[in-house]
Order: sequence, then C-alpha cells, then structure tokens
Amino acid sequence: MRWRGVPLDVLVAASSVGLDLLTTWHVGDTAYLPAEMNIPMALLAGLPMGLVRRWPVPVTLYLAVLLFVTDQIGSFTSNTAQILICVAIGVAGYRSGWRATLLAVIPTIAATAFNMADPGISITSSMWMYSVLLPVFPAMLGAYLRSSAERLEERDVTPDALLAAGGVAITVLSTWTTWHSGPQPVWVAGLLAVVGGLSLGIARRFPGLVFLLQGVLLVSADIYLNDAVNTCVILTLIAIGVFAMRVGSWAWMTVAYAAGCLLTAIAVVADDTEVTPFRVGVLMTLVATPIAIGRYLGARRSAAAAERLRAEESAKAALAQVRADQLAERERIARDVHDIVAHHVGAMVLRASAARYTAPDGPVADALSDIRETGHQVLQDLRDLLDLLRDPDKQPDLLANPADVVRESAERMAAAGLVVDLDLDPATDHAPLIARASAARIVQEGLTNVLKHAGPGTRVRVAVTPSKEGLTVEIKNGRPPTAIERLPSSGRGLAGMRERVRAVGGTLSAGPDGDGGWLLAASLPARLTPGSAA
Repeated sequence: MRWRGVPLDVLVAASSVGLDLLTTWHVGDTAYLPAEMNIPMALLAGLPMGLVRRWPVPVTLYLAVLLFVTDQIGSFTSNTAQILICVAIGVAGYRSGWRATLLAVIPTIAATAFNMADPGISITSSMWMYSVLLPVFPAMLGAYLRSSAERLEERDVTPDALLAAGGVAITVLSTWTTWHSGPQPVWVAGLLAVVGGLSLGIARRFPGLVFLLQGVLLVSADIYLNDAVNTCVILTLIAIGVFAMRVGSWAWMTVAYAAGCLLTAIAVVADDTEVTPFRVGVLMTLVATPIAIGRYLGARRSAAAAERLRAEESAKAALAQVRADQLAERERIARDVHDIVAHHVGAMVLRASAARYTAPDGPVADALSDIRETGHQVLQDLRDLLDLLRDPDKQPDLLANPADVVRESAERMAAAGLVVDLDLDPATDHAPLIARASAARIVQEGLTNVLKHAGPGTRVRVAVTPSKEGLTVEIKNGRPPTAIERLPSSGRGLAGMRERVRAVGGTLSAGPDGDGGWLLAASLPARLTPGSAA
C-alpha cells in the first residue's frame, strides 16, 4: 500500500518532461543557455511533477520559483513551467486546505505576472487581472472537486484517468507543432491544450460543465488557432457522448444534440463552403453517433445497476426468509418445551401444594414448601425463556439482584441438606451486571450439582470475589459423608456452565481437589472480549 500509485506518479513526471521537450525542440542557443541545456531544463521542470500528488504545495512553490528564474534568463522552459504550475495548483486545491492553497496561490500570481510582462514594461491592471485569474481558477476548481468528492456514487477513478490521459494525448500530440504559429504566447496554447484534455477526466462527474468548456475552447480555436479546430471537434464529440451516457433526460439530449451540431458547423463550415443536404446529413450523423454510443452505454450501466439492486433485494429477501424460518423453529421449540416441561412441573407444584396442606409441621412440610416455591420459580423462568425463544430481539428482564440470587440459592441448598459456607464479597456489586448475573447462574448450577452427586450433609464452600480481570467464582465441596444414590442427570450442567463462561470470554475448570472432594472455579472478565459470543 505504501507504493500504491507510483506508476501514475512516474507517468505524470515523464509526461511533464516530454511536454517541455515538445515546446523547446526547435529552440537553439539563447542569450544565457546553450541548446544542450534544453534536456536538463526539461528534467528540472518535469520531474518534480512526480511528487505533485503527495506534496502539491511544495511542488507549486518550486514551479513558481522556476517560472521566475526561467523567465529572467530567457529560457523557453518558462512556457512549460507556466502550464505545469496551473496543474499543480489545481492538485493543491484538491488535496490541501484553503490556507495551504492560498500559500501556493500568492507566489504563483507573482510569478505569472512577471512571466506575462515584457522586459521594461510595467504591469498593468489588465495584466494583473489575468495573472490573478490564471492561478485562482484551477485552485477553486480543485477545491470544488474536493468538497463534492464525498457525494460521488462511483468511486472508481480508472475511467476518469483514462479519459484525462487520452484527452491530453490527443490535444498535445495533434497541436504542439502549431503552438508557435499563433499570435498568442506558446504557453497559452499549450495550457489550453492541456486543460482541454484534462477536463475529460471530470466529464463523467460534471458532463454539462465539460461539454460547455469544450464548446468554448472550440469557438476560441476557430477564432485564434484554426489549426487546432479539428482536435477541439474531437474533444467536443467525446464530451457530448459522455453527456449522453450520464444524462437520461431526452429534453437535455435534444439541446445537447442541437448545440453539438451548431458547434461542429462552426468548426467545419467556412465562408466558401457549399451547404448541401448531403453534407448536412453527414454532419448531423457525425454528431448523432457519439450520442447513440453514449445512450447505449448509459442503458447498459442502468441495466447493470438494476441487476445489482435486484441481487441485493433477493439477498435481503433470502435473509428475511431464513430469519422467518428460524423464528418458526423457535416458536415450535417453545411450544414443545411448554407442552412437555411446563405440564410436568405444574403437576409437581400442584401435588406439592396439596401435600403441604395435609402434612404436619416439620421437615416434611418445609421440604414441600421449598418444592412448591422452587416449582413456581421454575415456571416463571420457563415463561421468560419461552418469550425469548419466540422473540429473540426481546431483552430478558433481570427481576432479581444477582447477589440476592446467590444468597437465595445458598439458603435453598442449605434447606435441602447441604452445609453451605457462603463468602460473597460486597465489592462484587461494582462489577458489570453481565458478570454478576453469570456468576449467580454458575453458583445455582454448581450447588445443584453438589446436591445431586455428593448428597445432603456435604460441606461446600462458595466464594464470589472480585479480581483484576473481573469476578472469580469458586465452589469447593468436601468428601460425601456417606454413600448416596445418585440422582438422574443429563450431564449437561457442566457443559452449560462452560458455554456460559465462554460466551462472556472467561474460563472455567472443574475436577477432583485431591482430598476426595470436587472443585469448580470460574473466571469472568469485566468486559466482553472481541471474540466472545455475547
């Protein structure tokens, strides 16, 4: 990525050197420079343009100094420097802020004024006006393009670069031999040729503006530089073709076609030209050809855009169908879970409630009450889970404080026969809610596993403490006091805890402690890790 765009910089530098060699090829010795210095001067003027995309303001300042020096020593490289400095200041307006651009504009105005003034002649107000407008216009154009760049829909600049390069190649190669034949300075003809070619680079973005500019250049060439008229006609036809591709209104197409016919007639019809129906038909066909090509390319582009839109809509519809299928499957699972689990748990609660009213007070009554309350809580949790299955976007309600859930779990397991030693650090209240809620669920499942696998009478220590990473949960039980009959187990309790801890980016370990007991330890981070499935 560091060297991306280097071929373009090399091409710009080589083109700039070639431009100076084209403008100075016929020049022999001057008062200060021999003819052998033409190549070194071309390198001095053109090679810095390879850096114009990265450092446009320093390159502009360098060209301003070079323009002043070459003008003072009578070098024809000043014509090239005057052309290149307008390109550089346009790039500065596009890539730099207004302060930096202003820093480049002021020296350019001064150097342009000295270049336009003949020796011994004072600079007039009219000359100052041209000296100011010549650098300010490309700077404003570059700033305008920078401000509108974010609104462009098409980011690929390859077609624009090809249009600009082709335009400059057409204008320079077909007109450079006539730059010395007109009454205007060489650099004026060269600058108009370069600007006319470069303007095609923005034709796709601003087709109307470029078409208007090419029309103005065509009329100017017909008046002041007749040898360049054919080249301007070619650029105008290219501009009208791009206009037809980008503008879909047939009313504007009609206006552009009429303007193209008028401009082409101005260029090819002289005072002594005989106007015949055949020649009129040829001229109208000539202008209609790029419009037809442009409309065809525009229709292809619109069809491709419509196809992309249909593909995107199809992808969205497929995703919506997949989501609908998932929601239907969730609904079916929720219905099955409700029919199977809720029925049995509800029956268990009802029978425990009935037995509680007929049983005398004592441990049996307390156990029945605990079964009834636990069943009610299970049914409530089951309802919340089913609601979440039916609507995945719904956020589950946390009705209880996680610390209260931990204490309630310890009390319930103590009532069921475990000897629970709870160490709940008050500092854990400052931990994130998701870590505290996960810790509460781990404590619930861990104590349930101790009761199922170790049995009543087992001593268990529960510790929930803060750590540097977040929260640490430790559940350690001793050796079972007697042999017990293990309760039925699905084996999913430990796997579920591992999934819960992994979901928040933590770690969990479980295994024998070496003393006949069991140790469960979990580390919960304070923040979700980037790879966790929250």
